[in-house]
Amino acid sequence: MRIYLIGYMGAGKSVLGRELALKMGFDFIDLDQMVELQKNQTISSIFETHGEATFREFEKEALLQTANLENTIISTGGGAPCFSDNINWMNENGLTVFLKVSLGKLFHRLTLSKKDRPLIKDKPDLDLMEFMIENLIQREEYYSKAKLVCEDDNLTSEMLFSIIQKETDYSK
Repeated sequence: MRIYLIGYMGAGKSVLGRELALKMGFDFIDLDQMVELQKNQTISSIFETHGEATFREFEKEALLQTANLENTIISTGGGAPCFSDNINWMNENGLTVFLKVSLGKLFHRLTLSKKDRPLIKDKPDLDLMEFMIENLIQREEYYSKAKLVCEDDNLTSEMLFSIIQKETDYSK
């Protein structure tokens, strides 16, 4: 079983993914870290030197490499489901779980971690909020195609594990 965690930046995909993998006895992969290792460059550096379009190509290559993995939780980047038909590919190749977090909670988290995120690092807070609203509207159509939607600002790995157990054949 492959579980793809999707959602906006700051939704908790990496943190919850690591914890969930431990609970399930699965491996964990952060797709952004996979790209960084393969390209020997940070995501920010890839954006600066090659642009977003090239990053999306690298991201797609890394995503396709997850096809043969078993018992793995894959944390995707916030934009991964929205490009190159990735959401449909993930749905065909695993269980997609959308971690849906409120705009207010995302804004709070992202204002604390802007410097590490190429799409928002230079945005003042007011511009960040406007960007997030527009971006979330565009991305919602892709995120909503996930097989499972977990809408909770305080979602824990225990809660996520319980939801996955209820919705799949997985039992530990």
